[in-house]
Amino acid sequence: MKKQKIQSSLEPLAHRLRPSTLEEYVGQKHLVGQGKVLWHFIQNDQIPSMIFWGPPGVGKTTLARIIAKTTHAHFIDFSAVNSAIKEIKKVMQEAIETQHQGIKTIVFIDEIHRFNKAQQDAFLPYVEQGSITLIGATTENPSFEINSALLSRCKVFVLHALDVNDILELLNHAIHDPRGFGDLNIQVEPSTLSMIAHFANGDARVALNILEMAVYNAPENHQTLTISPEIIEQMTSQKSLLYDKNGEEHYNLISALHKSMRNSDVDGAIYWLARMLEAGEDPLYIARRLVRFASEDIGMADSRALEIAVAVYQACHFIGMPECSVHLTHAVTYLSLSVKSNALYVAYESAKKDALETIAEPVPLHLRNAPTRLMKDLNYGKGYQYAHDFQDKLTTMTCLPEALQNKEYYHPTEQGHEKKVALRLQQIKQWKHSHRQSKK
Repeated sequence: MKKQKIQSSLEPLAHRLRPSTLEEYVGQKHLVGQGKVLWHFIQNDQIPSMIFWGPPGVGKTTLARIIAKTTHAHFIDFSAVNSAIKEIKKVMQEAIETQHQGIKTIVFIDEIHRFNKAQQDAFLPYVEQGSITLIGATTENPSFEINSALLSRCKVFVLHALDVNDILELLNHAIHDPRGFGDLNIQVEPSTLSMIAHFANGDARVALNILEMAVYNAPENHQTLTISPEIIEQMTSQKSLLYDKNGEEHYNLISALHKSMRNSDVDGAIYWLARMLEAGEDPLYIARRLVRFASEDIGMADSRALEIAVAVYQACHFIGMPECSVHLTHAVTYLSLSVKSNALYVAYESAKKDALETIAEPVPLHLRNAPTRLMKDLNYGKGYQYAHDFQDKLTTMTCLPEALQNKEYYHPTEQGHEKKVALRLQQIKQWKHSHRQSKK
């Protein structure tokens, strides 16, 4: 029963379930949700040339096909195989002839960033003339990968990785839809589907491919196919490390990583990093936490830590898993071994408390901007001292509200570079104190 019904269609599950209407489309509500910008373009049949920028498996191609179908346009799927200039011009000529018949042509170019400058330029006159509506899809930043002349004539829409709920919706749809496995009796726990959704990391194709393999390999008992967690582990080469990214274990692991780095335990930090990554954690989530750690726990003691953390975040964004694991290890190691200071964190928390308690305190007149004559007449900016006009680039002007005069928030430590920062701060305070005394 199982083999016959599954093998009745040789098409991959992801292809069989490809939505044909916006109502079936999952994700990207910020663009195609009712009342959103792309929704208006589609409803009004006023489709501009545009670029879809987003990670793999988020529905870029599907959305282009839905647009073509909804607007009754002729759809041309242009691939890199037919990317010669001669072939491009031939297809464009066909589009012009179709236009004369009153039919619009949408040319969809997947991975448009793979086309060289000459190939991209070949589309430019037809886009300018309105002979075609160009929809390009790319996983790379279009600012760097698409010719500026072509890019300036296209609207760029950023598509986001699907969240776990989006993936779960797709998986449940695949199980119950006749185009998927609706004709089969499949037994699977929600927690098992959640394992698939988390492992897919926002990629619908990955999730559906895993489900399809799991169905093929599920044991059959009384015409029921049971998909167990063990089968998913086999399909994904993942063990029971998989965990709910919104659950307690998620926060326990990031806490363990953070505290290991704070304790300068590089081996512990690398271990917890590996636990998170191998459990399917989003590397960009980890990278964001490392950026926070660089200022919260190291700060001015080693400002290079923040630079490295941000650079690693960018590397993770460009490369993704599994390659970016080494970049995250780079950052975790550097942050673990860096000298530590929480002076910036303490300074802000102290200032925040005073800010909340004095929220209505007016800005002193000498610190206010005075762009108009009326503001000047009201003494806005009066008494302001421009530091660059003074020899030492320092003034005796106070910059706190009157109620907080002489308040100090930042107390540098003697750790690393912050020792030099502390010395500089002390010199500034001594200069201001002595010059204020001399004015009395």
